[in-house]
Amino acid sequence: MKRFFAIVAAGCALGASAFTVTVDLSKETGPVKPVNGVGQPPLIGMGDYPMFRYLKDAGIPFSRLHDVGGMYGRGIFVDIPNLFRDFDADEADPANYDFAFTDALIGKLVENGVEPFFRLGVTIENFPEVRRYRIDLPKDPAKWARICEHVIRHYTEGWANGFHHRITYWEIWNEPENLHDPEINQMWHGSFDEYCRLYEVASKHLKAAFPHLKIGGPAFSGIQAALQDDPSPRDRHRLACFHQFLAYVKEHGCPMDFLSYHSYDGPDELGAQIGYVRKQLDAAGFVGVETCLNEWLPKPNHDKLGTALQAAEIAATLLVFQNGPVDSAAIYDARCNTGDYSPLFNPFTYEPHKAYYAFMAFNELRKRGTAVRVFCDGASSGAFAAAARGEDGSVAAMLVNCGEETVPFTLEVDEDSKRTTAREDSKRTAASRCRITDATRTWEEAPLPSALPPHSILLVEFYPE
Repeated sequence: MKRFFAIVAAGCALGASAFTVTVDLSKETGPVKPVNGVGQPPLIGMGDYPMFRYLKDAGIPFSRLHDVGGMYGRGIFVDIPNLFRDFDADEADPANYDFAFTDALIGKLVENGVEPFFRLGVTIENFPEVRRYRIDLPKDPAKWARICEHVIRHYTEGWANGFHHRITYWEIWNEPENLHDPEINQMWHGSFDEYCRLYEVASKHLKAAFPHLKIGGPAFSGIQAALQDDPSPRDRHRLACFHQFLAYVKEHGCPMDFLSYHSYDGPDELGAQIGYVRKQLDAAGFVGVETCLNEWLPKPNHDKLGTALQAAEIAATLLVFQNGPVDSAAIYDARCNTGDYSPLFNPFTYEPHKAYYAFMAFNELRKRGTAVRVFCDGASSGAFAAAARGEDGSVAAMLVNCGEETVPFTLEVDEDSKRTTAREDSKRTAASRCRITDATRTWEEAPLPSALPPHSILLVEFYPE
């Protein structure tokens, strides 16, 4: 190995073990993955989009359209009953569809470089014990599939005065196994067997109609039970449904381009869970099926909103996903709201929370495009790192400290002397730019520090001279 530049931290007598990070540019590990997607975007009102620019600035690759607009999709967005209001009407007649607000929403996403990830189904109904409106299984699954077909044709083939947007992923329903009692399940009033049947009918119809698109689901909610010592009855039910679904899809020959699932555990637990899902898919014969963790947020808590702790946990999770066996991911979510599940934007100022800058930092890896091997040694729990190189020879490294103590670190960037690159004769400089987010700073340019403060995100960029 030829070390062409190195940065050695000082101040190692700070009470925590040193974190040694070695970036090996000769070992490419694949693309920087689109794990920095988001759930529903930051709508302000029903048709206001001024905050979508933040998605563009952070290079958000896609936005999953689930729970858009609030309860019941606010009656106008995305959900099949909002797009096709009378299930008994003729699904082939464009006059029976209401695309107006969803057209505007998707148009603004596309305008800001964000690809929609379209959930076919309905928004959560939080109080089914009071009344259910749209979470019953469709009374005619084949007709429901044909309605979905026309929705897809509207947005990708121009049907019904529509569009030719790039929308690759089409997800059939959301968390149908969330609760084992259909009477209190907020997502699906029916048995899981009935969901499997809907998935079979819809996936086969849609894949036959659109072989070039990716059809999948079902946005499972209970994978974490596999790694718990004593899972609750609810978690055991959800995990059983996961295995039942894999068996059903295999037995009935259902198309499944991707499997989606959810978890709200911390970075380390999420790392174990994405490994479990990949292992189970491979063992069941689904080696080529993509995985998408399209709802995640480390241990949501209202008191974390806007804090450096939440920002660091989110940044660490992005790195866990990049370094682990998941193909894409979407945080839940990008709303500008007061709820526990809205970590990116302050609803009172319409400004980003600190956690937003975890996505800004990760985007610098995405801009480079090619992930490279990173060796980490000696850090206590809570330290994470990843790096990427660009075609222009630039390098970005992202380091995160989720812990409560300051962590001294050493960052070294090496390149195999035998490797030939377009920049082999150019000299390299030390760090051209560093940005840090912690308890007192937010995406602030700063000299390279000698240690990572508690709850911090550090982006270090290098450029050829």
